[in-house]
Amino acid sequence: MKIPKHIGIIMDGNGRWAKKRGMMRAMGHRAGTEATHRIVEACGEIGVKYLTIYVFSAENWGRPKIEVDLLMNLLVEMVHKEIDLLNKNNVKLSTIGDLSRLPKKTYEELMWGVEETSQNTGLNLILALSYGGRSEIVSAAKKISTQISSGELSIDDVDEKLFATKLYMSNIPDPELIIRTGGDTRISNFLLWQSAYAELYFTNILWPDFNKDELMKAIDDFSNRERRFGKVKEL
Repeated sequence: MKIPKHIGIIMDGNGRWAKKRGMMRAMGHRAGTEATHRIVEACGEIGVKYLTIYVFSAENWGRPKIEVDLLMNLLVEMVHKEIDLLNKNNVKLSTIGDLSRLPKKTYEELMWGVEETSQNTGLNLILALSYGGRSEIVSAAKKISTQISSGELSIDDVDEKLFATKLYMSNIPDPELIIRTGGDTRISNFLLWQSAYAELYFTNILWPDFNKDELMKAIDDFSNRERRFGKVKEL
């Protein structure tokens, strides 16, 4: 079985999981954090190097304030609760996205977690927070435009390789496999540039029910695909 070096996950279905059980959406989000714990642990065990999880999109700010506040508080709780385990398992925590929009307490707790795990050399757990693929690309274009205006770059210097250096994960390999739970078959503005040649795997399993067995099904499916990157095998 081929283990992807970098996996991205769109975690979907927390609200529907709770609704099916007659619970408030908050309980679905809390159950979702337990699934995150399981998958982080599983990825570390099987040798995945990078795991990027879509925690909170730029569009999620449009949700009801009570739900946004709950998600921010859950994030603080999760980081504080999991930090010892992350260190024990040699997991390095990092983030991508427009963190300037996060509440002060959430931002400070995240930065504390990033600092506390900065020396770890195992799985790199990347939280996509207040993240949008389109806004990331626009931000990169603005950086390049500024450098061209200042004379630091010329228009002829701009190519895909240079553009990629202006993105959040410029020093991290693109994801080979992107998994979406919950039954929808779209990528919802997640890693638009980086997912150009990622293998996509969709499952009806709701995120709180996603576990190591389901992860291995996705990886097994990935292992059986032929990745050609626009080329063909020699005849």
